[in-house]
Amino acid sequence: MASGPSITITQIEGYKFTVDFGALIPDLLVDESVPISAGEGPFPEQLLIASVTNCLCASMVFALGKYRQEAHGIRAEATCRVERNPEGRLRIYGIDVAIALGSRAEDVPRIDRVLAQFERFCTVSESVKAGIPVSVAVRDAAGERLR
Repeated sequence: MASGPSITITQIEGYKFTVDFGALIPDLLVDESVPISAGEGPFPEQLLIASVTNCLCASMVFALGKYRQEAHGIRAEATCRVERNPEGRLRIYGIDVAIALGSRAEDVPRIDRVLAQFERFCTVSESVKAGIPVSVAVRDAAGERLR
């Protein structure tokens, strides 16, 4: 199995953590939103929709380039729908992404081809749509696997 990107998250205090992406990128402070915590950084739901939206925008850029088209900038807004499941736990039930091109459609002659393909290039949104299995291991300070 091929290895992919990795991160390290370290607790500062309470719900506040730093995310280490590696030597070339500054750490990112993350936190839970108010009232759970102080909201001093993005919270998990925001990080998820940011990842989906960033990947979709990058896929749009890729598809535009593939057909030698220019959109003169891309802007996107995203929201997620958070609801309680039957057990009363909060879950994300949908992500809505609105992408705006800087050009009018008639100024992008192959926009139909771009729109037909760009989503399929998006690793993150296509994976999230399919449902990603998550494996979780918990170890104590001595390295003993607890779960």
